[in-house]
Amino acid sequence: MGSSSPTVGNHKDASEATIGYLGPSGSWTHQASLDLFGPERLIALEGTRLFASFENGEIDQACVPVTTSVVGVTPYLDLVLDLPAFVVIAEYPKMLGYSLLARPGAKLEDIKEVVAHPVALEEVKPWLDEEMPSVRRISALGGGAAAQSVSKSGSLETASMGPKIGGSIYGLISLADGIEEGPHNVTRWWILGREMPAPTGNDKTSFLVEVADNDFSNMLEDVVAARIKILAIYERPSKRTLDSHRYLIEVEGHANEGRLSEFFQANSGIRVLGSYARKY
Repeated sequence: MGSSSPTVGNHKDASEATIGYLGPSGSWTHQASLDLFGPERLIALEGTRLFASFENGEIDQACVPVTTSVVGVTPYLDLVLDLPAFVVIAEYPKMLGYSLLARPGAKLEDIKEVVAHPVALEEVKPWLDEEMPSVRRISALGGGAAAQSVSKSGSLETASMGPKIGGSIYGLISLADGIEEGPHNVTRWWILGREMPAPTGNDKTSFLVEVADNDFSNMLEDVVAARIKILAIYERPSKRTLDSHRYLIEVEGHANEGRLSEFFQANSGIRVLGSYARKY
């Protein structure tokens, strides 16, 4: 997996662009943003505030988790797809290894409840089932929110699941590290911007098509006939009818080159979301 900073297409120089991420701080998205951009220019925004700030131009870019190897799409993908205008300018996959964070003085045997994002609870479920089967599991908005709630709780019986950075920010200690770490536990973030990056020679393109279920196979046949290599397909509700869906399709190549360029020119109803350096 690549971990270098992405090529950023934007109306501002990359060194000046402001980057919003799903807050509060101390989450995996915070850690991903630090990996990519460093601590400067980062702005933590909770929930729909992130998407509103990107849409109205308060921030230049947004870092959003969109897919995971454990649960598939995240709850945020549809919010991204609902944005009227954006360009996916980079992807960032990261292997996650959760830490169990608690207030100083707590011991593993003290913990009666664990707070984490719902996706995180799914990703660490095998470990929890084996190591802490009787613990109460509580959902939070994110890893940062979970760590923050434990810090404020005043209890030695509550712990959060998330990255170590949450402990550093909120004064927590780690009772266990590397929980469910491995290639099976990978989250992928999109960086949303305004302008498509130039081709790199090893690119991926994401596009969105809304189609009636009866016509979906015909649409796929057109993609295959154009000799375009499909990498992934994610089915999302159309929010219009029961027998139509939105399909996020990811393919090999850059939208401005070769067969892909010709395909999109011939299919103007397809919404190209972005082309960016392929990281996996």
